[in-house]
Amino acid sequence: MKTAFLAAATAFAIVALSGIVVIPILQILKFGQTVRDDGPKRHLKKMGTPTMGGIMIIPAIVFSTLLFYKGSPYALAAVLSTAGFGLVGFVDDYIKVVKKRPLGLRASQKLLFQIILSILLAFFGSGVYPGTTTVFFPFIRNGIDLGLIYIPFTIFVILGTVNSVNLTDGLDGLVSGISVIVGFAYTVIYFFLGLQDLALFSSALSGACLGFLLYNRHPAKVFMGDTGSLGLGGAISALAVLGGTQFYLALIGFIFIVETLSVILQVIYFRLTGKRIFRMSPLHHHFELGGWSEFKVVLVFWVIAAVSALTGVAVFLSTEIF
Repeated sequence: MKTAFLAAATAFAIVALSGIVVIPILQILKFGQTVRDDGPKRHLKKMGTPTMGGIMIIPAIVFSTLLFYKGSPYALAAVLSTAGFGLVGFVDDYIKVVKKRPLGLRASQKLLFQIILSILLAFFGSGVYPGTTTVFFPFIRNGIDLGLIYIPFTIFVILGTVNSVNLTDGLDGLVSGISVIVGFAYTVIYFFLGLQDLALFSSALSGACLGFLLYNRHPAKVFMGDTGSLGLGGAISALAVLGGTQFYLALIGFIFIVETLSVILQVIYFRLTGKRIFRMSPLHHHFELGGWSEFKVVLVFWVIAAVSALTGVAVFLSTEIF
């Protein structure tokens, strides 16, 4: 537990200190955020705020994990998943910000890279660590064996998680705060399971995101961009897959599912009826357009994330430990 705390503290310090240098550099390079014209009007004042702040988060997670880990292959797999998805996000951000192509990578290109990384992580999970197709399941002690559907199911979970985190990244401090909570929940679970390196990794994730909140809380001085959101999605996916907790991610990362479902329902309903269910999707924008302040939306979503994460931890521990 002491090592996990040190990893979190190290990641926090790296991000907190790097922000002093990185954010002014991003400003000088004019790596600024673009804002959707059809979004909440209050967001227009965010135009030009430095983005690509994920270059502070991802290296901090990677370095802190490698500094303290005990040599287990699954810690390296988690690091590679984080760095791999973060790299896809970085290329997307680079094209948007530097090359001035607002759409970044084509959707097909981004999906292709994500599928490749997802396949690699899924096969690693089934063949190396945990090296089984059995996963934990709420209220069923010792879990269930998914057998042949393990690989497609796990790929679906990874892709869904990565893109859900990306969709949720729309308000100051929203994803970084939720990621602190999710990382802490996984730290508790893996500490009790004796998976020290996964607990270490999840602690580093929480520490890095907490450090980023110093600059990303409202009003944000920097945004994480796809570099950060896809990288964090890769990290959270790795935590779920390498610990066999894919089903528990639905509880621990409940807010990500809600955000994604709001987009899916909005699109389907609009195509069928020409009308909208929500004022705007993802869901956080619906409440903004309903008159909530950005701070209120983020705070409420943080509370929901904390309750769902604690519920996930409680269900897991009551099923597997106690």
